[in-house]
Amino acid sequence: MRNLFCAVLIGLIALPAAAQANERQVSVTGHASIERAPDMAVVNLGVTHKDKQATAALRQTSDAAAAVLARLSDLGVAERDVQTSSVSLGPVWNKPDEGGPRVHWGYEATNMISVRLRDMEMVGEALDTLVSGGANRLSNIRFTLQDNQEAMDEALRRAVRDARRKAALLADAAGVALGAAVSISESGGGSPRPDRLAPTMMRSESVPIAAGEIAIEASVSMVFQLEQAE
Repeated sequence: MRNLFCAVLIGLIALPAAAQANERQVSVTGHASIERAPDMAVVNLGVTHKDKQATAALRQTSDAAAAVLARLSDLGVAERDVQTSSVSLGPVWNKPDEGGPRVHWGYEATNMISVRLRDMEMVGEALDTLVSGGANRLSNIRFTLQDNQEAMDEALRRAVRDARRKAALLADAAGVALGAAVSISESGGGSPRPDRLAPTMMRSESVPIAAGEIAIEASVSMVFQLEQAE
């Protein structure tokens, strides 16, 4: 019992010191952004057709999609860079001019394809060729990096430097010295995002494309110990 009492007493005495140590810390968040020119375009395009018969709408769309896939192969796009993203078939309704209930007209079939184009110089030409080959729907195009690890690593290093800079600034303003880092954790970022348009464009005969730059962002949260200034 006496030993237990002594242990509890020692713990109670140590609590204020531990609390004071925790209070002498500063928490900061560092941010960084790295701009890179993209080296790959991801295009979502496809084919859609309407017909009064569901089978006819689906057949027309399937034939046109097959033609688009053949064009992609002719362009040298690898099979691993082509993926069907969605296939749909649904009713088409006509609304009478003077109100009243909708009238069933027929069906609409859609086949969407996601394509990775690794040659940035051929993006505009590829779009022109695919539309000529039967694609009549383009949902979006985005630019990215085939491998963003180097940029992500550099963004993290800069985010850590930014966090340390902020901590040093706060410590100096408070009249204390910045000690060692107590903890560090990644707190978000890392996804490439469109940044700004480049001054030049890649052009085909009918489809101008501006690739611009993308930003790789990183954020870190850090806790530093604070010490008495000498």
